[in-house]
Amino acid sequence: MADTVLYQVNDGLATITLNRPDAMNALNIETKVALLRALGEAAGDPAVRAVLLTATGRAFCVGQDLKEHVELLGRDSQKVMSTVEEHYNPIVTAITGMPKPVVAGVNGVAAGAGAGFAFAADYRVVADTAGFNTSFAGVALTADSGVSWTLPRLIGHSRAADLLLFPRNVSAQEAQELGIANKVVPAAELAAEASAVARRLADGPTFAYAAIKASMDFAAGHSLTEALGKENELQAKAGASEDHRIAVDAFLKKEKPKYVGH
Repeated sequence: MADTVLYQVNDGLATITLNRPDAMNALNIETKVALLRALGEAAGDPAVRAVLLTATGRAFCVGQDLKEHVELLGRDSQKVMSTVEEHYNPIVTAITGMPKPVVAGVNGVAAGAGAGFAFAADYRVVADTAGFNTSFAGVALTADSGVSWTLPRLIGHSRAADLLLFPRNVSAQEAQELGIANKVVPAAELAAEASAVARRLADGPTFAYAAIKASMDFAAGHSLTEALGKENELQAKAGASEDHRIAVDAFLKKEKPKYVGH
């Protein structure tokens, strides 16, 4: 893994850390490639049962590295914009399609694609000094990194339109009020709290979590009747899982279940 993205697995929890603190974790090509590789590794490793996506320094991720962007724009404008298809789309798909829960530990500002990656996660723990900014319209661009899909589903169409048409800094407190942040904690506690949330998920019923993600994703684009059918399909598989048997046995014995992840 490149130095711009750190990857560590500890007892079922994969921690992926954006590591360009001097550049506020801006996304150059090297970082985007490394992040996608790390997400793929976490998705394909059966020992990984939850993922924590976080960052070093005072920012979570300020989005596209504009220095690199301007340099590449001078060479080939068509090529530079291909990063959406080559990098951002696969990264967001890897997060939302991850067959295990993804927690974003938002330690600082998350802007542009950085906000998009946080929005794509299943749960967001946010430092009280952090914030969000869509920023796209501010540089005469449209939404990418899945924001047109994720943000309206988090906060509703009207509020999403407001933040996209009129980009501004959204504080952690406002983000929680809007429904972007699941939990806001003091900055000094962010690392520990985000890890604790991700650890709880890593110790949980992984297949059930994957099924919950799949059912919510399916329901977002289908009718109630179709969603009920999908729930039936996934519930049958969850009911046949070893984790379900473990949960039932533990309930009858009045013990805490120790899940195996399948």
